[in-house]
Amino acid sequence: MKHAAHAFWLNSPGHGEIREVTLPEPASDEVLVRSVFSGVSRGTETLVFRGGVPESQYAAMRAPFQDGEFPGPVKYGYLSVGVVEDGPAALLGRTVFCLYPHQTRYVVPASAVTPVPDSVPAARAVLAGTVETAVNALWDAAPMIGDRIAVVGAGMVGSSVAALLARYPAVRVQLVDADPGRARIAAALGVDFALPEDALGDCDLVVHASATDGGLARSLELLAPEGTVLEMSWYGDRRVSVPLGEAFHSRRLVVRSSQVGAVSPARRSRRTFADRLALALELLADPAFDALVTSECAFEELPDAMPRIAAGELPGLCHRVAYSSG
Repeated sequence: MKHAAHAFWLNSPGHGEIREVTLPEPASDEVLVRSVFSGVSRGTETLVFRGGVPESQYAAMRAPFQDGEFPGPVKYGYLSVGVVEDGPAALLGRTVFCLYPHQTRYVVPASAVTPVPDSVPAARAVLAGTVETAVNALWDAAPMIGDRIAVVGAGMVGSSVAALLARYPAVRVQLVDADPGRARIAAALGVDFALPEDALGDCDLVVHASATDGGLARSLELLAPEGTVLEMSWYGDRRVSVPLGEAFHSRRLVVRSSQVGAVSPARRSRRTFADRLALALELLADPAFDALVTSECAFEELPDAMPRIAAGELPGLCHRVAYSSG
């Protein structure tokens, strides 16, 4: 028996549509998932939507269940929460998270879905991929008790990092952003907020997630001697100016990349991708993360919403997509 479904496709940069797709009957080791919510990863999906993925990064940027190729037509996305309608008994009826694009129903290997804990609402679980990125970053950064830390860029990733750092003992955490409206997000997460010009310096660690030249420059300025900037921004095809003159060398500063595509070397021998994602879902039991979901639309409205998100006309953090029960 074939199953009908609908998926959001990027036809060409800046233009998306909903297409009908036909799903196969799931095999014994597969599941049929009915989507309940999905999330738009603003930074990455905006780059994809405007055609900003460099050709050299086509393979690295490929999503687990992507169809098509960059710059388009392509079906892209990786923040999906749904209910298993068919599959192994242990998963039947369970709410699960999957790294799948925006689609009403889909068939994937049972190993590709992660059960959502009962303590985490499905509507919040769309943040699992972003919180997983934050977990990996903190494995990379290895902050220590008593550290002075700034997170520059209060988007989805930066705010998730700040939310996790708020749990560390005796750590000074400040969320820094040029938008004073992000102070409300910081307050909900339980961390201090500052505009870039008012941020506290002498930091042992600065996590940069603003994807701007100015944010990276300010991150370096906020470091104490021998401090580290953990760079989490994804710039796509944009060239970035990094101020490596003046006191960069004499202060022995470090700029280090972090990327979720591989488990941090600090944990790679002891943690799998599945372990990391399961941890992210456990952490989402904290209702403070609800502050990161700032807008929502129905799945049918996504072709109209995506251009507005890409153009900045629909600002905010996570944009959640809701699916009808049919």
